[in-house]
Amino acid sequence: MAIAAVESSASGAVVSFSGVVRNHDGGKAVERLSYTAHPKAHQALKDVLEAVAAEYSFPDEAEGTVPVRIWAAHRVGVLRIGDAALVCAVAAGHRGQAFAVCAELVDRIKDEVPIWKEQFFSDGTVEWVGVGTAG
Repeated sequence: MAIAAVESSASGAVVSFSGVVRNHDGGKAVERLSYTAHPKAHQALKDVLEAVAAEYSFPDEAEGTVPVRIWAAHRVGVLRIGDAALVCAVAAGHRGQAFAVCAELVDRIKDEVPIWKEQFFSDGTVEWVGVGTAG
């Protein structure tokens, strides 16, 4: 779905990213995660997507400016090990551009969209990540 949302005949590269729930963090075994979103998180994500798309149009010597096409979604709720939490796709004129924009997009989503992670460890402890940031 992510790749199909950004593909175009003008793009020479499509890069996708999936942030997947892993079974460990900080040396502790993770059982599951739960993501909680602020009520304005959807608008914040939309704002990030629009800003990144507006900032990254790259000149192409042969074809002029090739617009960057981007798509992203962040899940909320309970996620199990192996589930995708954040999925992004970027189409650009060339692979280097697509990789750079995708990395920037992921960083900006993590920094600017108010979604917080609650980690449940196998030892029974729980940890919140990102509380007090992005919003």
